[in-house]
Amino acid sequence: MATQPVDLNELSILQAVVEGTVLATGDDFLRSLVRNLCLATGVANGFIAEFTEAKTRVRSLAFWADGEFLPQQEWELSGTPCEDVLRGNLCHYPSELSKKFPHEEGVESYLGVPLQDSEGQILGHLALFGQQPMPEQPRLLYTFKIFAARAAAELNRLRMETQLRLSEKRYRELFDEAPIAYVHEDRDSRFLQANQAALRILGISPEQVPGIRGISLVPDTPDAQARLRAAFACVEKGTDSAGVVLELRRKDNGRPVWIQWWSKTDPSGQFMRTLFIDITERVLMEQAQARLQAQNLYLQEEIKSAHNFDEIVGRSPALRSLLNQVQRVAQTDASVLIQGESGTGKELIARAIHSASKRKNQPLIKVNCAALPSNLIESELFGHEKGAFTGAVNKRIGRFELAEGGTLFLDEIGEIPLDMQVKLLRVIQEREFERVGGQTSIKMNVRVITATNRNLLHEVEAKNFREDLFYRLNVFPLTTPPLRERLEDIPLLVDFLLGKFAPKIGKKITSVSLGSMRRLQQYRWPGNIRELENVIERAVILADGAVLEIGADQLPGSSDARHPDSPQTNDASLDTITREHILSVLEQTRWVIEGSKGAARRLNLKPSTLRYRMQKLGIAKTGQ
Repeated sequence: MATQPVDLNELSILQAVVEGTVLATGDDFLRSLVRNLCLATGVANGFIAEFTEAKTRVRSLAFWADGEFLPQQEWELSGTPCEDVLRGNLCHYPSELSKKFPHEEGVESYLGVPLQDSEGQILGHLALFGQQPMPEQPRLLYTFKIFAARAAAELNRLRMETQLRLSEKRYRELFDEAPIAYVHEDRDSRFLQANQAALRILGISPEQVPGIRGISLVPDTPDAQARLRAAFACVEKGTDSAGVVLELRRKDNGRPVWIQWWSKTDPSGQFMRTLFIDITERVLMEQAQARLQAQNLYLQEEIKSAHNFDEIVGRSPALRSLLNQVQRVAQTDASVLIQGESGTGKELIARAIHSASKRKNQPLIKVNCAALPSNLIESELFGHEKGAFTGAVNKRIGRFELAEGGTLFLDEIGEIPLDMQVKLLRVIQEREFERVGGQTSIKMNVRVITATNRNLLHEVEAKNFREDLFYRLNVFPLTTPPLRERLEDIPLLVDFLLGKFAPKIGKKITSVSLGSMRRLQQYRWPGNIRELENVIERAVILADGAVLEIGADQLPGSSDARHPDSPQTNDASLDTITREHILSVLEQTRWVIEGSKGAARRLNLKPSTLRYRMQKLGIAKTGQ
């Protein structure tokens, strides 16, 4: 049997890994990152490793293999793909890895990224490998680099915390010899003495110590000055100032430095004994971490906003009625069946339900049932255990597990075979399932939304779809209206699509001709909004001026002759459409006809021509 390549969906990977690691830190973060990367990509094995002292070997900090964490391991770099990664290179072998590295028997693919600190030093590497091909996808590699950078920052932070704990221990045990800054100063913050650590941190030479004021190194910024005042207030009150963080500027080059500061007045009340340590790297790391967390939140918002109500365009009664039902059912966990013709936006409606529900912060997992081979549907939905069937070399997590706590959208549900319908019904009824080849029942908390362009009642009558499953899915039915039933939305849709395609193609289009809009509203749109989208994109590509022209030849199977089922129009009804359009523009321009903001410019007409049409159509401003 041919090996199936891993399906790497970048948005799903990004969402799964961000949500799986956002609350973790330290060793928990490293383990969570490796595990979630493996689960999100479907790759069986992954690890984060660091150099040993010898630099020719590495040891694992987190090693996920076949569904479990392995104990810490060490291995030689020579003769492995890790060797090239730890030279600072991203290393990707999409397939046939064992042919290049005979020692890696049974491994088909490998992806490794070095972990570097802020100075470019290699700390270790992050890698995934498995028995299936791993196709090259630039966005996936970019995502992988983002999390490698995050792992490097966490690894560096852990090392800094370890160093800090060691420093604090040495301070307690060997205060006089510890590399901690010590300053003896008077009550006006003039230095009397400073040890080598203080001189090094502050960029001061021994000759500069007498008379220098420590507060002069504090920058004149509101935050830095507020920290300084709070620090000295602690000293004045005699309260503990341990752990105060101050921002300073080095004396020699003016570079920022952050210190953790302890100060206490001596018994005479004339001097202060001050200790501090340099935490610049930690602060910079925390700032970088804060930026990364903000980026993570931004990426989550990007994922959520990729499909939302902003792309459901229109004001027609049919659409308003549908969106009202969406808002009502979104607040519940009821199963929803979305029916409608192809191209009417069933997936957008499913995403709108999820986005408006209490599950909106959990994943929305989509399965296109029509795209799955019948022999793989069960494994895709419920997952499988290692060895469950020929080719099941690793355990696989199914879509129901990935959607835990969120929503599972089963598109083209009418395409599922009858034998699979029985299993799906059982899972929805009992809220539990077993992986293929597994013996343990897995409880689930998943909302199921389904969609189809078939008439499922007819399919039930034809014995192609189970009646009990239909009524289980059809708790709250929704029907997406075809475009021919919402013709009043076409101008809004056209305007939205122009704003989408014109900038991307590099053209400036300000309006659509009246004749073109008439043709668009008379056409039957068998392909619905998807067809409209294609027509507008094609018209923008062919456009030569600022006014978009769409001829009858650009509407497939269309001519100026009307479809027998389309609304019948005559010259009088066309005059009515023209009159209403001109009135609308005049009201928007407050009846200004000439000039750059006048109605004539907006209608792409000469002022004299506009006045003639107004006279012919009986258009006059009220009160004239």
